[in-house]
Amino acid sequence: PAAWPTAARLVARWLERHERVDALLDSLPRSFGGTERARCQHLVLGVIRHSGRIEAALGRLVAHPPRYSTRAVLFIAGFELIEAAQDEDDGRVAKIVHHAVEQTKSLASPAEARLVNAVVRKLSAALAQPAPTLNISADELGEYFSHPAWLVKSWLAQFGPEATRALLEWNQKPAPVYARWRGAEGTPLPDFLKTTPWPSVYEVESRRWSEVEPLLKSGHLYLQDASTRIPVELLAPLPGESVIDLCAAPGGKSLLIADTMKTGRLVAVDLPIDPDKPGPRIERLRENLSRTSGIEVALVQANLLENISMVLREHRLADTFDAVLLDVPCSNTGVMRHRVDVKWRLQPGDFKKHPQQQLSLLHAAARLVAPGGRLVYSTCSIDAEENEHVVRAFLASKAGGPFTLEKSVLSYPWTHGHDGAGAFLLRRQS
Repeated sequence: PAAWPTAARLVARWLERHERVDALLDSLPRSFGGTERARCQHLVLGVIRHSGRIEAALGRLVAHPPRYSTRAVLFIAGFELIEAAQDEDDGRVAKIVHHAVEQTKSLASPAEARLVNAVVRKLSAALAQPAPTLNISADELGEYFSHPAWLVKSWLAQFGPEATRALLEWNQKPAPVYARWRGAEGTPLPDFLKTTPWPSVYEVESRRWSEVEPLLKSGHLYLQDASTRIPVELLAPLPGESVIDLCAAPGGKSLLIADTMKTGRLVAVDLPIDPDKPGPRIERLRENLSRTSGIEVALVQANLLENISMVLREHRLADTFDAVLLDVPCSNTGVMRHRVDVKWRLQPGDFKKHPQQQLSLLHAAARLVAPGGRLVYSTCSIDAEENEHVVRAFLASKAGGPFTLEKSVLSYPWTHGHDGAGAFLLRRQS
């Protein structure tokens, strides 16, 4: 199968059903080769990343939206026009128009191909507008950078116009691929791994995937953004300690904890598999735990909010630990460069719902911390409601009474150069 028409079908599904992008891409046929698969993913992710801007431009050109198959062609052509404008490639525009018309003939109909021909020619000028200045409204910023206006308003209030503009620009760029090297000490690094400002984190050179895949399968390399190291570094697990990683799937942080400790005991906990939505998360956690060495590991499928201590005892495990990591479910506002559809799924009410759940999880996790032990609360959110506000509410509660905040790290993409995150080190009194 060819990348472009396959991408058009996936985009049509996304426009019609609002499917999650990871589910869409997981449905790609196994027969897809590496180059075609990468091209298809690039088109789908690019459309979703820029869909707000493209939709607004189309809305001014087309009075009545065509059916989804034709709309998908227009969206992909729109994304290609944005790329052409960024590359200042004027000669590419005519090719984009021609290709969109030809694809429409097979994906839709000759009549709709004539519509596409007329619209894409006008769309080129509409999308070639320069980036707006700082002194514009949240609605205009949201349209150009394809973010919901309510979210842009929230960030403007928190971070100010310059930081918000930098964040919006960051989210609109494709994410580099980062990895952690797990090869044996003294093993030379492959030349496709580029050094970064962060220890043990490397950028994977593009177009070398055939060399990367064997190292991923062998466990010598693990794909992981630099931000994920922050909560583990704060936790600072030591050899011989007992550590529990709550909300552990898919297991990247569990594996980093095990690699850091080298000896001791690690318990990884995540929700039981839902028979209606099995998904790959627990299997990936199990696979990651199988890559550890020199450390005792246990995988427990349990709900943290439903008497986790009793479940641990049923598994003949301790119910208090030297170190506890709680990486909570959150809005994902710090990782929108990677999760391009998050901004379209978020709702304003999520910033009330998530903190309530996060505080409940933090209360439950606190019961597992041994006297003198430590607890790291972490998110992949950049919003204060899910970070400082939750920790403040916990420390003011009865459950938080025995704890003190020793250190916190808030990473922001526009200043740190990697995904955003929040992490807080809490120490229990002896």
